[in-house]
Amino acid sequence: MKFKTLLALVVVLAAAASLRADIIEQILVKVNGEIFTKSDLEQRQVAALRQKGQALDLKSDPTNAQLRKMLDEITPQIMVDAVDEMVIVQRGKELGYKLTDEQFKSVVENIRKENKIESEEQFQAALKSENMTMVDLRRNLERSMIVQRVQQNEVLSKIGVTDDEAKKYYDAHVSEFTSAPTVSLREILVATPSDPKGINVAADEAAKLRIEEIRKRATTGGENFEKLAADVSDSPSKANSGLIGPLSVNDISPDLRKLIEKLKPGDVTEVVRNARGYQIFKLETMTATETLPLDKARDQIGERVFTDKRKAEFQKYLQKLRAQAIIEWKNPDVKKAFEEGLKQQQGAAAQ
Repeated sequence: MKFKTLLALVVVLAAAASLRADIIEQILVKVNGEIFTKSDLEQRQVAALRQKGQALDLKSDPTNAQLRKMLDEITPQIMVDAVDEMVIVQRGKELGYKLTDEQFKSVVENIRKENKIESEEQFQAALKSENMTMVDLRRNLERSMIVQRVQQNEVLSKIGVTDDEAKKYYDAHVSEFTSAPTVSLREILVATPSDPKGINVAADEAAKLRIEEIRKRATTGGENFEKLAADVSDSPSKANSGLIGPLSVNDISPDLRKLIEKLKPGDVTEVVRNARGYQIFKLETMTATETLPLDKARDQIGERVFTDKRKAEFQKYLQKLRAQAIIEWKNPDVKKAFEEGLKQQQGAAAQ
């Protein structure tokens, strides 16, 4: 699929076109009589490229190949979104939804505050920089509000999660409600000096003898491990009396995990050699694996199932609106883009 009106989009990207009122619009599609034009498509293409952070190097792309490729990628979803927006807004207007003057004024005031726009001149300049008028802004805000209200009132408010659905989700995702065991440790480190020439045997042996002596003081000597850590440890954790954790056992190195598996709270490990020096650890606490029961996980399950159902139900609602709409395509390439967008959407939903 190729889109031929590329030079116009390049011009829009460089400087927003201001001649829309002076040209005859090319209608691409009519949806229940509402038209979607070439300029509408180009505006959405520009916005999509900006949102994706795409930049064009026109000097190295004299044939517009780069732009053509990007348009082929983004236009299918743009057309699906455009048609969906039209049928939703039309449905909202049937239901009597509209943006009141008070609501519009409130939104504009919020926009000014959030963007620190103090004067009307600054606000108009900001609109102009986005190639928008106040009429365009109100139209966009109203359409956005209508889409949200239709989605909430016609779809979301009618979605519930049954007990059977919650149980089915829980059984299939029980790992999501299971927490790994945790441990809290205290450490004492005797650091070994680094030497670019290699291991300093004498210093290494001295560090080893020192940590072994500290371990004796903490075990058979009966000295307080916390006080020892605060007094003699070379680790930054000495500021907290050597405390580490609580940590998930999944975040602990396999070697240390194997070492502490044999311990009871209060036990001290054998001396461990690592890149920093010599260490000993005291096991403070260890929690077992815990699985949240279904009744306590019900709220979390409800949110997750609701999210999945919301997407599915909203797509069903859109399919119904599209099927009921009279859609008249005036451009075969754009129709192909729309059909490709639907295929992509269906493929994503199936995953």
